[in-house]
Amino acid sequence: QMQLVESGGGFVQAGGSLRLSCAASGSTFPISVMGWYRQAPGKQRELVATIRRGDNTNYADSVKGRFTISRDKAKDTVYLQMNSLKAEDTAVYYCAATQFGDGYWGQGTQVTVSS
Repeated sequence: QMQLVESGGGFVQAGGSLRLSCAASGSTFPISVMGWYRQAPGKQRELVATIRRGDNTNYADSVKGRFTISRDKAKDTVYLQMNSLKAEDTAVYYCAATQFGDGYWGQGTQVTVSS
């Protein structure tokens, strides 16, 4: 059973930067897709960015040009570099992974941006 563990959340002022990391364990086969989602209070969980094993990336329009997703396939780790953070980026950020059609989630890490 794959497990995902996030780290790197915290509190930052608007305009600042944070880097999230997510390490996958328990996988004996290559992971197809890894990514980040977020959920703000009172809102539905939404896609932030995904990256496929071939390094194709996809971003939500709201984060394009500010966030960068990357992965270390050897370590089964995915990163999210977040720059120029805004108050509206405040949310719990969840790591996600897909393998053989099954989806996996991390426990989430809080990102709070003060305006």
